Amino acid sequence: MVINVFENSRLLARHAAQQAAELINAAIEKKGRAVFIAATGASQFEFLEFLTTEQKVDWSKTTMFHLDEYVGLPETHKASFRKYLKERFIAKTNPGTVYLINGDAASPGKEAERLNALISREEVDVAFVGVGENGHLAFNDPPADFETETPFLILELDERCRRQQVNEGWFDTLDQVPGRAVSMSVKEILRAAHIICCVPGERKAEAVKNCFNSDIISPDFPSSILKKHKNASVYLDKASAFLLNPSRYKVI
Repeated sequence: MVINVFENSRLLARHAAQQAAELINAAIEKKGRAVFIAATGASQFEFLEFLTTEQKVDWSKTTMFHLDEYVGLPETHKASFRKYLKERFIAKTNPGTVYLINGDAASPGKEAERLNALISREEVDVAFVGVGENGHLAFNDPPADFETETPFLILELDERCRRQQVNEGWFDTLDQVPGRAVSMSVKEILRAAHIICCVPGERKAEAVKNCFNSDIISPDFPSSILKKHKNASVYLDKASAFLLNPSRYKVI
């Protein structure tokens, strides 16, 4: 895993988007198509902006999977990750194939099974992820399950995770935040050939320190598992990196 620190979130996002496009284009050139996993949340705003406006990719030759989604939340809700991806990414790029998580499916378990069958046929070229304020990876809150082989899980969301969603303005009160989500598992994320992790902002500084300031890998700090991945690139700005030991990263 490589940690890169930039002066601000815009530079972070621009460089991450450039690497993302390079990886997708390389996969298309090698195999004729690319498979990627898309994340959502405030940490991905600028990254997706630069990826869709500044990078040239033949998106028609890509297949997109969706990282996570709330259980029971309709797509019309402002916090719906399907709504987020359709508006901020899909409508601008038109990927060849898109597999979104239907969070308000009648049976979340069957929805997870559907996705598990689909992704089991694929080799993922690159996964876009972030890090939660509690250190979560996707919705794998601490203590995360590092062992399950199941690609998509139904997970309970802890209170700190749910409070983050309120603080970011997706919900007005804690009671409005769903208590469960369909989420890609840790092992499935790690199966991606490459991982790009964007973590801007001072609110993430504690999580960055807990996950990346030592060589310790622990389910209590789920994103610390990224240190095991040989092709993971973590993109920070000075605000999110200010608690991190300078020996752990390079400034760009």
